[in-house]
Amino acid sequence: MMTNMVGALNSALDIILNENKNAVVFGEDVGKDGGVFRVTDGLQAKYSSERVFDTPLAESVILGASIGMAMSGMFPIPEIQFAGFMYMGFDQLINHAARYRSRSRGRFTVPMIVRTPVSGGVRTLEHHSDSPEVYYSHVGGLVVVEPSNPYDAKGLMIRASHMQDPVIFLEPTKLYRLFKQEVPEESYEVEIGKANVVKEGQKLSIITYGTMVPVVKEVVEKKAIDAEIIDLRTINPLDEETILNSVKKTGRAMIVHEAQLSFGAGAEIAARIAEKAIFELDAPVMRVASDSLPYPFPGYENFYIPNAIKVSKAIDKMMSQ
Repeated sequence: MMTNMVGALNSALDIILNENKNAVVFGEDVGKDGGVFRVTDGLQAKYSSERVFDTPLAESVILGASIGMAMSGMFPIPEIQFAGFMYMGFDQLINHAARYRSRSRGRFTVPMIVRTPVSGGVRTLEHHSDSPEVYYSHVGGLVVVEPSNPYDAKGLMIRASHMQDPVIFLEPTKLYRLFKQEVPEESYEVEIGKANVVKEGQKLSIITYGTMVPVVKEVVEKKAIDAEIIDLRTINPLDEETILNSVKKTGRAMIVHEAQLSFGAGAEIAARIAEKAIFELDAPVMRVASDSLPYPFPGYENFYIPNAIKVSKAIDKMMSQ
């Protein structure tokens, strides 16, 4: 079927609910209205209000209840309406969901998927455009996933539903309906922790994920440069092997992400490259990211988020070294 990311995620949730009778989907407006972006559209009518239901505006309660459900044998899939709202339940995720497996020496697991829209570029208001992947990746007990296309979104979601760990599933708002892709109607999995080499190349490795994947692809195509494009798909665990193999081959590494530059995923990737592949580099590692400032008002976001012009200039600078 040809579908966008919204349709792919809806199909994944449909399959999970049908496959796992202990799975429940809940959050603000996800039931009758089908969610603010309609990702859960039609699921309540198909599976009843006992399995797909609305909650109060209380993110800490949503996430806290999810942890209790998961530890009691259910498989909760809570939706937090926007990533900036999830901070209200930060304590639940960091101090409880991430730690119960180690705290209990493996006697308890917390299998669940926390879904939330992330990143900007769609002129939303404050707290609606955050890119919080590093907050949750810093904690060892959380799996952090961020797909860049419909095919990966469905496959990663289904794979996450078969895990025993809590998964933070970040859905780039801008990519929800940006383009369509051929996606199988049946169930399939995309491996979590394995990056995708979108395009092979010999002169430059560009490591990216989420909203920046289509931007990087557009720039590389227009410039006709022999660059290798790696879509991480999973921020934690990080596919270090794919990154290092690519960098050792090309001799140049650029990391592109929408989140702020300082202390971001790009810094972690650059550090690992420096530790394990520095003698294969022909130029310093370069990062392209948003300024290390709070996300601006809508009228300024196009000056804040990395765009094709910024990526193109960075490539020119990298290749001139």
